Amino acid sequence: MSDAVELRGIRKSYDHFVAVDRLSLSIREGSVYGLLGPNGAGKTSTIRMMIGITMPDEGDVRLFGQPFHREQLTRIGYLPEERGLYKRMKVLDHLIFLGRLHNLSEQDARQRSLDWCERLQIADWEDKKVEELSKGMQQKIQFIATLLHDPALVIMDEPFSGLDPANSVMLKDVLIDLKKAGKTILFSTHRMDQVERLCDSICLIDHGRAILEGDLKKIKASYGKNHVQMQYDGDPHLENCALIESLNNYGNYVEARLKPGADPQELLRMTAERVRISRFELLEPSLEEIFIDQVGKHA
Repeated sequence: MSDAVELRGIRKSYDHFVAVDRLSLSIREGSVYGLLGPNGAGKTSTIRMMIGITMPDEGDVRLFGQPFHREQLTRIGYLPEERGLYKRMKVLDHLIFLGRLHNLSEQDARQRSLDWCERLQIADWEDKKVEELSKGMQQKIQFIATLLHDPALVIMDEPFSGLDPANSVMLKDVLIDLKKAGKTILFSTHRMDQVERLCDSICLIDHGRAILEGDLKKIKASYGKNHVQMQYDGDPHLENCALIESLNNYGNYVEARLKPGADPQELLRMTAERVRISRFELLEPSLEEIFIDQVGKHA
């Protein structure tokens, strides 16, 4: 399978500040890819170079197996982090207008807009002005606008911003359907739970550099099963346990990372002598834990 996106050593600086520092990554066609990093890491700058909003100072951008050129943008849908809607336009008129900008006929733009509004449960708001909608509803409008022209590559910067849990699930279901349809999806987000459930591969960047990149399952497997989730009644007093490297204590539930070489069965035995255990599970680390660990190492 070929790559939908390939970045080769791209670099971007603004005066003396280096936003992206010789970053390389590749995104397979038909995959879901997560671009992660703390605030100011260079994620948005990377996306903007990917679609030609800005040009790299060094390096190459390749899309669909070819060097970047403007005609490729007809195959790309982009949802920016900042909302770019005309607040006084009515929702349906706005979507038709955006569809026309992507060379859809007015009839096609109208029908596709109506279908998407129905699917995302905002059909009752079609005749309302954008400024009358909540932030979450406006995010749905931008989401629809990203997909109206049926792009092959979908790029979303913080797509879950402003969405409540129910609407986040709705958006997630759409992304899964897009993947089944063979679309390539790149999204940047702080929602590690969504990345973990949706992404095939990730790139974690910090200070403009890739510090972790590749297949998500392989990355998690490389850490080994050294994380314990445990639920109990009572207080096992694990804060100074010699087997535990780090501990998140929620009262009657803990998440613990074991020290290298520590035996989880020994922790289970020791804890069972102190409290009644209702759950004990040995796991690979979550993506959030990997994120914190890697960013901490490179701080």
